[in-house]
Amino acid sequence: MLPAIGRELNLPYSNREGWLSGIFERVQKENAPFELGVCFPMGEEELGKVQGQGTRRVKSFIVETVRCYAFEEDLSRPEDYDDRMEGDFAWILEDFKPDLMHVFGTEFPHGLAAVRAFGRPQRTLVGIQGLCGEIAKVYMAGLPERVQRKVTFRDFVRRDSIRQQQKKFLCRGEREKKVLLDCGNITGRTRFDREGTVKINPGAKYYPMNETLREEFYQGKWEPEKCRKHSIFLAQGDYPLKGMHFVLEAITLLLPEYPDLKLYVAGNNILRYNSLKEKLKISAYGKYLLRLIRRNRLEECVIMTGKLDAGQMKEQFLRSSIFVCASVLENSPNTVGEAQLLGVPVAASETGGIPDMITDGEDGLLFPVGDAARMAEKIRLLWDENTDEKGRCLARRISEGARRRARLTHDGERNYARLLEIYDAIEEEAEG
Repeated sequence: MLPAIGRELNLPYSNREGWLSGIFERVQKENAPFELGVCFPMGEEELGKVQGQGTRRVKSFIVETVRCYAFEEDLSRPEDYDDRMEGDFAWILEDFKPDLMHVFGTEFPHGLAAVRAFGRPQRTLVGIQGLCGEIAKVYMAGLPERVQRKVTFRDFVRRDSIRQQQKKFLCRGEREKKVLLDCGNITGRTRFDREGTVKINPGAKYYPMNETLREEFYQGKWEPEKCRKHSIFLAQGDYPLKGMHFVLEAITLLLPEYPDLKLYVAGNNILRYNSLKEKLKISAYGKYLLRLIRRNRLEECVIMTGKLDAGQMKEQFLRSSIFVCASVLENSPNTVGEAQLLGVPVAASETGGIPDMITDGEDGLLFPVGDAARMAEKIRLLWDENTDEKGRCLARRISEGARRRARLTHDGERNYARLLEIYDAIEEEAEG
């Protein structure tokens, strides 16, 4: 749910899709050469409270001159396909009668339901965020076999063990293939997503398009004098793919040299418990992280911040001396782009589409996936205070290079112009 829609309905909303919020604002100001309809999922209970026209499963209403459609979907179980959504989208499409449908991402069932209901591949555009099928292949992220097999009480009750999580991604990957085979046009940002989608649907047209990020990150600038020395920021660590276990190994290597080291981890806190009941809710991966923390005496180093909104994320970025992305696979993580916009020095895994965002040594540093020793080495380099002839340490040089690159890559006006080019190209091809 976009911010403008969430505010209208007085409900929690997503603040991630900067490009779509930008389009929404342009249409609202009558500054776009097309009419926009926005569809988004809601839970059954929330949807029942929405005032609007439609059916029990779909509600239609206007927000700031934009036609909006809320449809029912259980987002807690994205591996389950509910074919009733095809009927929901048939109703939406009959009501709005779009010339072109743009689907954002492939990970949820509504993507497949939408392309099936529309049934016009030449006029369907799918924007790639990640590739679920590729994620499934590397989901175990180098975890020991005993950890992969571990099932805690929480995992059993929720049917959400590490191996079950991997199976869910395998399921999403199969559905992702169906989405991509049913569309004729794809937008992406990296060689990784281009090669991955071409393997699935070589006949689809691929349009490169960079991403516009959350507006908060276009203001502000990282300064080494104002951040906390020897502090590392990790944006997420609640499942193996994000590689928090590798980061814990790396800071164990660094701690003797930097006893003031702090690791701040945002997102779901899967380590916290204050009672036996809460302890039963810890996942197998959470227990493994806790074991690493205790074994290496990292209790005073690791701070779990919990979920942060955009403003809080920005503050944490600016207070940290380094941002680390240790994922075993990513396409083009928004957090890396947000760090670069602010000029926060980034050390990241050389995986997926990340090498298309970072030129090693110029606007960030790269390390091999899962190599804690090399990660620690890159962090040391960014903490080295030796300066060049202009009086700049490596961290400052990286910061300056990252800001220059990110300001071009994530320029909202350029990206919007590119999107219009893509829409025009699809229209011309469909009519030709």
